[in-house]
Amino acid sequence: MPLRTLETWPHGAIMLDAEHTRFALWAPDAFYVSVELEDGQSLPLLPQADGWFVIKTRCPAGTRYRYNIDGELEVPDPASRAQAGDIGDHSVVVDPLAYQWQNSAWTGRPWNEAVIYELHVGTLGGFSGVEQHLARLIEMGITAIELMPLAQFPGDRNWGYDGVLPYAPQASYGSPEQLKHLIDTAHGMGLAVILDVVYNHFGPDGNYLHHYAKGFFRDDKHTPWGAAIDFRRREVRDFFIDNALMWLLEYRFDGLRLDAVHAIESPDFLQELAQRVRQQTDPVRNVWLMVENEHNQASLLEEGFDAQWNDDGHNALHVLLTGETDAYYADYAEQPTEQLARCLSQGFVFQGHMTRHGTPRGEPSGHLPPSAFVLFLQNHDQIGNRAFGERLHQLAPPDALKAATVLLLLSPMIPLMFMGDEFAAEEPFLFFTSHHGELAELVREGRRNEFAAFSAFADPHKREQIPDPNAPQTFEASRPTLSSDEQSSVYALYRRLLHLRHHHIIPRLPGAQALGADVLAKGAVSARWRMGDGSELRIDLNLSNTPVVHTPQVDAALLFEHPPHSADLLDQGTLAPYCALVSLTAAAPLLPSDGERQ
Repeated sequence: MPLRTLETWPHGAIMLDAEHTRFALWAPDAFYVSVELEDGQSLPLLPQADGWFVIKTRCPAGTRYRYNIDGELEVPDPASRAQAGDIGDHSVVVDPLAYQWQNSAWTGRPWNEAVIYELHVGTLGGFSGVEQHLARLIEMGITAIELMPLAQFPGDRNWGYDGVLPYAPQASYGSPEQLKHLIDTAHGMGLAVILDVVYNHFGPDGNYLHHYAKGFFRDDKHTPWGAAIDFRRREVRDFFIDNALMWLLEYRFDGLRLDAVHAIESPDFLQELAQRVRQQTDPVRNVWLMVENEHNQASLLEEGFDAQWNDDGHNALHVLLTGETDAYYADYAEQPTEQLARCLSQGFVFQGHMTRHGTPRGEPSGHLPPSAFVLFLQNHDQIGNRAFGERLHQLAPPDALKAATVLLLLSPMIPLMFMGDEFAAEEPFLFFTSHHGELAELVREGRRNEFAAFSAFADPHKREQIPDPNAPQTFEASRPTLSSDEQSSVYALYRRLLHLRHHHIIPRLPGAQALGADVLAKGAVSARWRMGDGSELRIDLNLSNTPVVHTPQVDAALLFEHPPHSADLLDQGTLAPYCALVSLTAAAPLLPSDGERQ
């Protein structure tokens, strides 16, 4: 397929020059389409083959418009590049070349350098608000920020997974130019920027495609969010693939994280998307592609995608840290230590293994490098999908959590943290929306009914206490305080561990491969990796409150220990409670070491 240019972009309002715009809408179920300009002009679009309606007309950037379908319904452009306000307001013609980039020579960072910080733009004050945190994140050791979805959604507060206009950055966060300024500023500081995108469904409010383009959806397949998107249609595929290309080419994002691809019924769509991205982005750029995928398809990670968010690793660690085994944690209730060991040595826990539902899940993944897996202790889902949005430090023993943090930040997997982790933020991250009327009621009740499977909420009266997603205070309560004392012990731990990662792990990560992981006792494992330079990294971890008999590694340089003096105990054959020891046996000269001990 030829490279996509502005002239060949099929969907939306595309500026052809400073004064002319082409409007194109795929509306196979419409008889008549016009573009209604805010100044009162009504311009009929000309019907084309295969359900397209197109017109080229004099129309500068900034023009506000809507489409009229059959003289009966006015709708926003599904490929709107910006909205004048909410989804019910006018779409806006955008000049994608207007922004003057200051860091156009930026080519990104290699994947092995990724240390990812996930954040919600709205809770941090929009695009300009996020910019205020960049210097601190870089000082801490973060190399990439990941923005939760930005596609225009109804209202002004939402997680972003209910987006209905995938091409338009959420208007309440700022303008397209402000988003580009955020990315440009980050690049100037050496920071990569990733975007979370949702290609598996549209949100329930503000999606008008069913009225004029039913071919976007399948009648025979359904997802938890409604009819499945029909990726068998070329027009539908192009709509989403070109969206990915827009974020990467026009906005210069450094990577994409594709949400819940297990809900996409056409796996070859994902392969085509990755192929098109690799074809159309400059080979000198480092462009990262990640997936969230309950199917644990290791094969996707060999077909253009760099990594998968490893829910398995999180779930095993969460059970070990908290003892919680409700709902999806039930799959990790019986053998969490063994499952953690499998994660550290092979990537996925479920590689064709049977789940609690009696169905096999996953593909073998032991041949993949550890960097094919994104590990995390928390993310937006794992905090926000709790009824009250509690964070992990409010659920787990502090020293156990510190030991798990050592594993997160010094293992060869790619680490991801969620905003506020580094300060042990006390604010929850709740599920919030800004729906109204009947939909607001459905969302509120649906949210509360989700927790019926949790023993703590078996009583319907208990579920009534779960915060209303639509209440403004639910959003306000989720805004984290990120100006805490940077000398706090938690922040100091994150900063120290990331300093070590940059000096000792990242340079050795290319070519790294797991050597195995041994179960020492309940909650205790010892994992080893052959690093790219031939050295051997070892992490001895005990998340239990009891000491474990264990043999120390001979001739290994200690990189880090928690708690203090736990290496001395290991020399005596004991792995202390709530302990993490990281050591490196060098087959090549070590980088300068600080003789690290906490």
